[in-house]
Amino acid sequence: MKFLVVVEEGPESFGAYVPDLPGCVAVGATRAEVIVLIQEAIEFHLEGIRADGQPLPQPNSSAASVEVEVAQ
Repeated sequence: MKFLVVVEEGPESFGAYVPDLPGCVAVGATRAEVIVLIQEAIEFHLEGIRADGQPLPQPNSSAASVEVEVAQ
């Protein structure tokens, strides 16, 4: 399964979350670290859903970049 992961850079760390898995988040010192941690968090999250006997959520989110002109 492939899930969209949003990575945000903060003043001193990176955060990541998965829109299709509410509550599935990670924080790391670097972008590379937060990617590893969110992958582990996704796996753990899905294991918990499976253990509860619930159906696994299907990835539905997507991303797009839009360019806008900004008057100066």
